[in-house]
Amino acid sequence: MAKITQLSQLDLNQTYSYADYLTWTLDETVELIKGKIMLMSPAPNVSHQTISGNLYGISYPFFRHKKCRLFHAPFDVRLYDRKKSILASKEIHTVVQPDLCVICDKAKLDEQGCNGAPDWIIEILSKGNSKREMQVKYELYQESGVTEYWLVYPYEQAVYQFVLDDNGRYQLKNMYADSGIALPHLFPDLSIDLAEVFASFDDE
Repeated sequence: MAKITQLSQLDLNQTYSYADYLTWTLDETVELIKGKIMLMSPAPNVSHQTISGNLYGISYPFFRHKKCRLFHAPFDVRLYDRKKSILASKEIHTVVQPDLCVICDKAKLDEQGCNGAPDWIIEILSKGNSKREMQVKYELYQESGVTEYWLVYPYEQAVYQFVLDDNGRYQLKNMYADSGIALPHLFPDLSIDLAEVFASFDDE
């Protein structure tokens, strides 16, 4: 089998597994969404990276000595229906790279990343990927059982907080904005000051 080093060697209409994904050495960063290759947006801009770094810096001390672990992209998260047990790579057809995620079940962690749904995912929107985060990933995270999902809107300096209800459907729990204090549903002792999150943010 020819080594895959360029996106042009792949058929964008074909369905691939995580086992296939592991064999690729591409310059581009891609995700798999139900077996289909999805190109990620161009490299995150300074504003995106600043917000991601601020969120990580604020949250890391909270998780440092806890069983739940905080990770940031690039970090492979393999997703599938929550009703299924942990799957082998060839059975998995979705792999994403959230900006930030928290995993409390150590059994889901291996050398490749996370096999199964994180407890909390944060995605920071950019001009090129908002449709994907708002629609495709929203549905994926809901289906796979990500308990809490945050969408961060840099240009509005706002955070939308979604939490799974008893029926496994996302409900909008809070909308935080500007210099408010955002409280994770799963970790209410973690206070996130949005003034710090959006510090040094400049519109581009």
